[in-house]
This record gives sequence, structure tokens and C-alpha cells, in this order.
Amino acid sequence: MVESCYIPKDLKEALRIRKETQARPLAGGTDLMVVHRRGTGVVPSFPWPVMIVSRLPQLQGIFTDGNEIVIRSLVTCSEIEKNDDVPYQVRKAASLLGAHSLRNLATIGGNICNASPKGDLPVPLIMMDAKVVLLSATGKRILPLDEFITGPKKTALHSDEILTEIRIPVPTVPYSHIWYRKIGTRKANAISKLSMSAAITFSQERIVTDFRSANGASGPKVARSREVEQILIGTHAREIANKIPEILSAYDAILSPHAMPEYRRSSTRRMLHYFLTKAASEDCERIII
Repeated sequence: MVESCYIPKDLKEALRIRKETQARPLAGGTDLMVVHRRGTGVVPSFPWPVMIVSRLPQLQGIFTDGNEIVIRSLVTCSEIEKNDDVPYQVRKAASLLGAHSLRNLATIGGNICNASPKGDLPVPLIMMDAKVVLLSATGKRILPLDEFITGPKKTALHSDEILTEIRIPVPTVPYSHIWYRKIGTRKANAISKLSMSAAITFSQERIVTDFRSANGASGPKVARSREVEQILIGTHAREIANKIPEILSAYDAILSPHAMPEYRRSSTRRMLHYFLTKAASEDCERIII
């Protein structure tokens, strides 16, 4: 049961409908259908107009544009998982987002706009400085994903806008070591209890030139601190062990989990300690930890 349901034939019509009615875009519906369910075999009840956008070709596809990987908002997790152009951490996160049948429906745009602190895809995307493209009938906005998600179930999306693209910058120098880990109760349909995406880049002299880490389910939104990351920049690999206590203490201060706080903090510390220790000890060109 819905107030009204629209099925636009193209993106232009979708933007007009969005402007005139503020109808909510609906594609896979794997989040919204659950939130608004009324019981087994009963149609969900939406308190606002709905616009079915799942077949709009302008919102589908993965491609490279200059130094960015572009993933359009209706691309499913299964499509992301199978596309080698998508960065490893994003593919890995997509591959762990529920069971195979769910990944065939769930879209990257829906996972982002749901803005759950436990959402899978925003963690590696924010770590990689991804941006979102927001289109309306009157113009376009581009925001860092970290600014687009403002809190639990809250985004900066305007009532006349549609999320059309996610743009991931390609690092000028490839990461030396990359990592993604999700902790859940089971592999299929597991909601994340904690997740982390991290990457580090060494120069030929084994000096840290880039380090970044993002944590999910550890606060009201994905936790990342560029100030903390700077602590490691310029450090030689053999000196990383000496910096780990300072890094862990600084990260601990930016985490604010609403449930099981000590478990989430201690698990985050252990994962980050493991990643940094392994990265410092593995002297090779590139490795997935």
C-alpha cells in the first residue's frame, strides 16, 4: 500500500516526478521493503509516494572516466562483485552483503541512501574518498560521500534530487597493501557488527606515503579521521610498530559505538593492529591482507 506509485520511462521524467511529488526512488527495495513490511504475504505500507526507477538505463553501468571509476546508482552488488574495474575493497564488501539472491537486487545507491551505520559499501567507499553525484531537474551537485551521509538514516539528499553516480578516485600510486574485513554472525544475510577497510602505500624506500582506514558500525556513521592518518605519513616501515600505540589510541577516541562499545573498540584495535603489523612486515610490491 502506497500513497502513489510512479514508473518513469526515463531519467528526465523521473526528475520531474521527484520535483513535483517528492516521490522516493525505489529500485531493489531490500532495505525499504523490510523497514515498511506489514507481515508475511502483505504488501508493505509506504507513508510517501514511491517512484520505481529500477529499469532506468541512465542509472546503470560501470565505467572509467579519466582518473575515476564511475558506478551508477542502480548497479547491483552482484554486478559490482563481478567487475574487475571496481577496487578490491568495494568488490569484497559487495560480495559479503547478504545472500546471493539479495545481492542480485540490492543496489549501491540504495545501500548508500539507506545511511545505516552498519551499511557495507560506504566503508570502503569513504576510505577511498568517493563522491556522489546528485541530480535534480534544475542542476547537479557533487559531494564527498563522507559529507553526504550525515548520520544514522540521514543524508544530505534534497527532496528533488536523485543519486545518479558514485565516483571513486583511482590512486595516482596504487596502494601497497589493502584490507577489508567484516565481522558478522554468519556469512549469509549477516548484518555487520563491525567492518574495516584500510590501505597503506610505501615508497621504494619503504616510507609510508599514504595511509587510510575507515570503520563501520562503530558510531553514528562511518568513522574516518584524516588527522589520525597523518600520524603514519613519513614513517619508515620498521618504525611502524613504535607508532601503533599512538594510532590505536587516536582511533579509539573517534569511535562512538551505541551498542557493545568495548567489544567494538577492542575489535577495531585488534584489526588495525593486525593490518599495520602485517603491512610493515610484508616487503613486497602489493598484497591483499
